[in-house]
Amino acid sequence: MTHRKVALVTGASSGIGNAIARSLHRNGVIVYAGARRVSRMNDLDDLGITTLALDVTDPISVENVVDRIVSETGRVDILVNNAGYGLMGALEDVPMDQARDQFDVNLFGAARLIQSVLPMMRQQHSGRIINITSVDGKVAQPLASWYVASKFALEGLSDALRLELEPLGIQTVVIEPGAIQSEWADIAAEHLRTTSGQGPYKPTADRAAAILTVVKQFSSKPRVIARLVDRAALSRRPKTRYHAGSGSQILVARRFLSDKMIDHLWQVIGEAAERFAR
Repeated sequence: MTHRKVALVTGASSGIGNAIARSLHRNGVIVYAGARRVSRMNDLDDLGITTLALDVTDPISVENVVDRIVSETGRVDILVNNAGYGLMGALEDVPMDQARDQFDVNLFGAARLIQSVLPMMRQQHSGRIINITSVDGKVAQPLASWYVASKFALEGLSDALRLELEPLGIQTVVIEPGAIQSEWADIAAEHLRTTSGQGPYKPTADRAAAILTVVKQFSSKPRVIARLVDRAALSRRPKTRYHAGSGSQILVARRFLSDKMIDHLWQVIGEAAERFAR
């Protein structure tokens, strides 16, 4: 008898995470949706998705959520590490405690969830770990050093994890979104202006903020990432990586462009964005 797959999706209160939870549910998966702001997941409750308070930076919160899922279903088949945010600002301007918080959510939070579900997945000799990274995990953008570093790190962690878990029947997949409609760009731009909108980095900050403003207008719908997660979670033989969303094509171009060419490309994009934003 084939069992219904059980999934945990983090950061499900809005944007990509919300769309992922909905799409997996529509495909017959038993979905547990986690986020710090449970009240913002009432739409998922209405669909019959179980919503849970989850703070990925709190080991007790993570343990409680995974224990509940295992006690109610007896298994965990899919973990989607989607929770994250973008810390913007010049490296010189960003306090180290904020940098640590960035890594605690974007990298260590994902690692906590992975550690918590692995005992169950090893027992099942099956499972899918799906890490949502970013095009910024391959191509750095200006004034986003800590965010970029956290996503580069999650990409590397995923590669190592894939090698160590494959013999145990557990697969690791990376999803690399481009620009997606969400609150991310607004929050990132606001933090950028607050952190580096004055002083020596102001010209670069103005240009980076213009890029975020323009990119938001051409962003893709969250469902394009949700569809990739469906493939990563439910395909018999998923790819190791998927990418989609506005601007994600740069990942293909990156293979053929030098670092200096990428640097120049950002300058051209920034100048165009400033003209467009006027």
